[in-house]
Parts: sequence; structure tokens; C-alpha cells
Amino acid sequence: MSDPMDLSTRETILHMLKTQGDLSAKDLTEQLGITTMAVRRHISTLEKDNFISSTLIRQPMGRPTSVYRLSEEAEHFFPKKYHAVALDLLGELADESGQASVDRLFDRRKESLAKKYEQRMQSMTFEEKVAVLTEIQNENGYMADLVQQSEDEYILNEFNCPISQIANQYQHACTCELSLFQTLLGADVRRTECLAKGDRKCSYHIRKQIE
Repeated sequence: MSDPMDLSTRETILHMLKTQGDLSAKDLTEQLGITTMAVRRHISTLEKDNFISSTLIRQPMGRPTSVYRLSEEAEHFFPKKYHAVALDLLGELADESGQASVDRLFDRRKESLAKKYEQRMQSMTFEEKVAVLTEIQNENGYMADLVQQSEDEYILNEFNCPISQIANQYQHACTCELSLFQTLLGADVRRTECLAKGDRKCSYHIRKQIE
């Protein structure tokens, strides 16, 4: 387990790079008030974890020096309020055009995702499609796992909902997710648990349709 002090120092380095832009090891050493060796140890860890990257800068005199910047991965450390903006926009749409307009927006998103993922699942068997759907949900942050019940039955569990604040207010988002799964898999899919309704996870019972 990481030393809490080490973790705090690395977090401080990330904050400095966020607020000040590119910095060298010398810059970091001077501002943190720790040894150059300690700074380089933290830099090495952050680079290994893909939170920072470096560029070699040539100097008018002396040897080139490396400067460090945040990677895209590091942006996850900083607060984002996307859900608040989305809720505000959906609320404005509902006030102006009615709830049906919001529902149509979710429907259009579902149709767009279906087209995107159907290409990825082309020519796959039912079993392969279920496995790829689980991969897709994990890529999107749902912390999904798949449990095979029988040759033709699976349980897909999602332990996280990246759009939970939206789903809590607009249940049609959950309806669209269920419909998306049914479309992609061409299967009977039932939701037996739902995070937006206070359950510990979203759970889907998937059964292959008998041809």
C-alpha cells in the first residue's frame, strides 16, 4: 500500500501541473521543498501510472531538460460537474417542450449507440455478443460482470452507474438501456435490480431467444 505522505505529495504534483502548466523536476523540487531524488521518485511513479508525460526541452546553454505535463488520464482526478450541466439542460428542455421531448432525446441516443455497437458485434454468436456487451459496459464505467447461468442464460451485473444523477431523475434513461441490450443481443432481457431505484446494482437476466 502506498505511504499516505507519498500519495499526498503526488496529488500535490498533479495539482501544480494542473494550475501552473509544464514544470521541470527543478521547478517541482524548489516549490515542494523536498529533495531532487524524492521528486524524481514521485515523477517516476506518476509516469508509470500514465498520469504525466514528459518532453525534452533544449536549453540555450547546458544539457536539455525534461518538463512534465498532465496526461489525459490524470484529468479524472479533478472535479467534473457534467451531470449538473446535463440535468440543467434536460430541465430546460422539459420546461420548454415537455417531458416527451426529453424521452425522445434518450431514444435517439439509444438508437445512435445501437448503430455504433451493432457494427462491433457483426457476425458474432450470442455468447460472443453477451461477452462484448459486458466489455462495452466496462469501458463506459459501469463496473460490469457476467455470470453464466446455463448455455443460453446469463446474468449481467452493473455495480456502478456513470449517469446515476440523470437516471435517478429521468427513469427513461434506464428504459433505454434495457431496450438497447435487447436490440444488440436479439434476446429476452429483463432488469431484476436497478441502482436508480435503490438497489445495490443493476442486474439483467439475459435469455437467448429460441429460434
